[in-house]
Amino acid sequence: MASSIKIVLRKKQNQDGTFPIAIRITKDRKSTYTYLGYSVAENQWDAKEHKVKKSHPNSTRLNNLIEKKKSELSDKLIELQVQQKDTSVGAIRKQIKPKQNGSFFAQASAYIDNMRKEGKYNRVLTEEARIKHFRSFLDEGDITFPEIDVPLLNRFRAYLKSERKISERTIINHLILIRTVYNQAIAGNVVDRKHYPFGKGKIGIKFPDSIKLGLVPKEVKAVETLDLSDNAYHNHARNIWLIAFYFAGMRVSDVLRLKWADFQDDRLHYTMGKNKKAGSLKTPDKVLSILSQYQDHPKKHDLIFPELKVLDDFGDTYNVQRKISYAVKRLNAALEEVAKRAEISKPLTMHIARHTFGNISGDRIPIQKLQELYRHSSVTTTIGYQSSFINKTVDDALDAVLMME
Repeated sequence: MASSIKIVLRKKQNQDGTFPIAIRITKDRKSTYTYLGYSVAENQWDAKEHKVKKSHPNSTRLNNLIEKKKSELSDKLIELQVQQKDTSVGAIRKQIKPKQNGSFFAQASAYIDNMRKEGKYNRVLTEEARIKHFRSFLDEGDITFPEIDVPLLNRFRAYLKSERKISERTIINHLILIRTVYNQAIAGNVVDRKHYPFGKGKIGIKFPDSIKLGLVPKEVKAVETLDLSDNAYHNHARNIWLIAFYFAGMRVSDVLRLKWADFQDDRLHYTMGKNKKAGSLKTPDKVLSILSQYQDHPKKHDLIFPELKVLDDFGDTYNVQRKISYAVKRLNAALEEVAKRAEISKPLTMHIARHTFGNISGDRIPIQKLQELYRHSSVTTTIGYQSSFINKTVDDALDAVLMME
């Protein structure tokens, strides 16, 4: 049986004496209603013609709106039939129901809450800051998804660059956040995909190339041999950095989680926290020398290093990440002082340990082996990462020109 669409005045009267205008869709003798958000007095409604009488001051606009909504619903029903989808009243109701939580910030809040439940402390902090920037750009107002169009996003990009003095890479991260929340809203049937402002011919997202700077062997040697006997914490920060470097640029979050049980048969066995990839690496003698400095420390959770020993519950991943974040800030502050004492002008942070391994390995190690060491899921990721550190071909080409006789 075909569906029928009719404009009606609902019988339930409002407090002001008017009646709401609705579109009734009937299929198999079952009906569903969608309201237009407008009401009129009963004597202003033409029940025979199913439209607002001319006696209403806004009759023309209301009747145009009625025809537009009726046409949209008719198109939607035809689309469902063409696609051979469910056209029962329940399915129709789902398709035509007013969009809920059309607010971008309502969806953004749900997105943040999900990350918080997943224990992603660092992501919560950074994404909340980006959402705050978007609010400030909008003068603390709210915005619906259809209002987030290409011109608005271009203005937001200019705002971040000129007023917030934010780098291009960080601007891209702001746009990625908006795109992610927008996709979540589309998946939740909150907004129609036709309003999507990203993609070909709209807002494109591409990260600019970044410079990765690592230490050279001479500088690593300066860090290794620096006398830090006068400052136990600076020595500890150096130890954490060297452990990360010796294990192919291990992430600091994984270093701080290391346990004594992870070291078996002269190998380190651990699962990378970021992508859950498991593997093992040979334990260098230099690492064993560092570990010996912690053998007499208080034992808790079988952890080697002290930063996370204060925790009672390792199942609370959000709190674990929070503690790691605090620890990294303190470690990086100490490493800045270590760099000064070692007379190294380059930045020395925990993340630089990974860049340093990439810089020194250069093109000496086959890319497939580096993929294993970095535990990248794709060799393309490894090629992209390592390209910043492979300079021999370019240098040889330059020399070939400059050294001509």
